[in-house]
Amino acid sequence: MKPEIAFEWDDDNTAHLRLHRVSPREIDELFGNEPLDLEYDIEAGEERYKSLGATSQGRILIVVWTVRGGRIRPVTAYAAPKRYRVLFLKSRGTQ
Repeated sequence: MKPEIAFEWDDDNTAHLRLHRVSPREIDELFGNEPLDLEYDIEAGEERYKSLGATSQGRILIVVWTVRGGRIRPVTAYAAPKRYRVLFLKSRGTQ
């Protein structure tokens, strides 16, 4: 059994996800499905990570996230462009 991932949710990040038609449940699924780490950057003094992964329904997303207080805080997420979908599928040996 995989350990539970603790997320930090509030009105700001859930509203931002809704703008991109992504739900918190999809973010939870993506992290549970072993996403690929794409990038790491420091923005306004905060570490930001970009990961590529799939929901349980097979929707491939990119999520930008940080760690605050020991919890994962999704900053934004959106449907992965085609080149990233191809990259993800190749990494899983499905294309």
